[in-house]
Amino acid sequence: MVFEDLQLSEDVQLAVKAAGFTEPTPIQQQAIPLILQGRDVIGSAQTGTGKTAAFALPMLTRLDRPPKSRHPRGLIIEPTRELAYQVDAAFRTFGRFSPLRTGVMYGGVGYGKQSELLAKGVDVWVVTPGRALDYLERGELSFKELEFVVLDEADRLLDMGFLPDVRRMLEQCPKERQTLLFSATIPPEIEGLVKWAMRDPETISIGMRRSPAETVTHNLYPVAAAQKFDLLHALLEGTHYESVIIFCRMKIGADQVTARLLGEGHKVAAMHSDRSQSEREEALAGFRDGKYEVLVATDIAARGLDIAGVTHVINFDVPQHPEDYVHRIGRTGRAQKEGDALTLFTAEDVQHVQAVERFIGRPIPRKKIENFDYLYTQLFALKEGANLERLKVSGGRSGKGYSYSSGKRKR
Repeated sequence: MVFEDLQLSEDVQLAVKAAGFTEPTPIQQQAIPLILQGRDVIGSAQTGTGKTAAFALPMLTRLDRPPKSRHPRGLIIEPTRELAYQVDAAFRTFGRFSPLRTGVMYGGVGYGKQSELLAKGVDVWVVTPGRALDYLERGELSFKELEFVVLDEADRLLDMGFLPDVRRMLEQCPKERQTLLFSATIPPEIEGLVKWAMRDPETISIGMRRSPAETVTHNLYPVAAAQKFDLLHALLEGTHYESVIIFCRMKIGADQVTARLLGEGHKVAAMHSDRSQSEREEALAGFRDGKYEVLVATDIAARGLDIAGVTHVINFDVPQHPEDYVHRIGRTGRAQKEGDALTLFTAEDVQHVQAVERFIGRPIPRKKIENFDYLYTQLFALKEGANLERLKVSGGRSGKGYSYSSGKRKR
């Protein structure tokens, strides 16, 4: 199948061709015809499968006609500012030959530019819940002419506590609308929202939601809690990486790791919800452009962000929710490229590690660096004879020491 087979509008097909896309991904093949038919759709697919285009292309096709007023006809609700910004950019790419107007609306920035766009009129808004509700309650935004509503990363909206806000927004939308929902998992709260907000939805599932990319190599590194940063430093010094994302559980932890890595001379930026929008945009742009080799982040960067070429993901903290492990490591090994996922864990993390292994359906090898002066931890005794490999050391990335060979081709 090629995009010409999908009955997209001429403007959209021109934009797809200009963007260099020729063949739709599986979720696009299944979702686009259903959305063009006017069906409500629930879509589930692994990260990096083209989910945004799966709803953007048919929306742009169905809305490709002169507007009756300045009120929006399409609404995409996102859990984070980064995702909203990224989806808005995708709509601009795919709508470049269309007269449709798109805009992005999120908090953490001034009202000026968004208010100007509201006054001019926007056909498709990409929003985070808080700022959109603010404009709704002020009477400056109306949903009375909406034809499409998309709930993107719905389980993330749930995790971040946005479901009550989403319900309040949907109550302002016409009942005769088309609703699309994309989510990695469908917990009971999401099932309740589906029954209330959608009409006889068609469900599409692409791939195994619990399955990490087959191109990613996974390893666990047991360590005493007092030595976590020392081991992180040793791994970075001994790893041939091009770019690496380090995930921390808490914002304060991300800031502490960033500060220490800066002190060690690494080119590093931090990304979490307490950073200003300009700081987050600069960190993401700098990481994409190679200004920063290391990005230290909370789970705000685990889903949806389009960051190509990440060779390594390091979990400085084991995620508390096992599905977040799959989302985190989905930042590497994309587009059939090889990637490495390294996870540090202490005695406090044993239950979380076991939950991750149950979730992905396989054990993760335990590894230990030679020539690292480990403090004793009971984890070493527990792993005797249980797939603990000792890695050979052969001169580090910076010539200072730790390096490892896992039998893979070095970058």
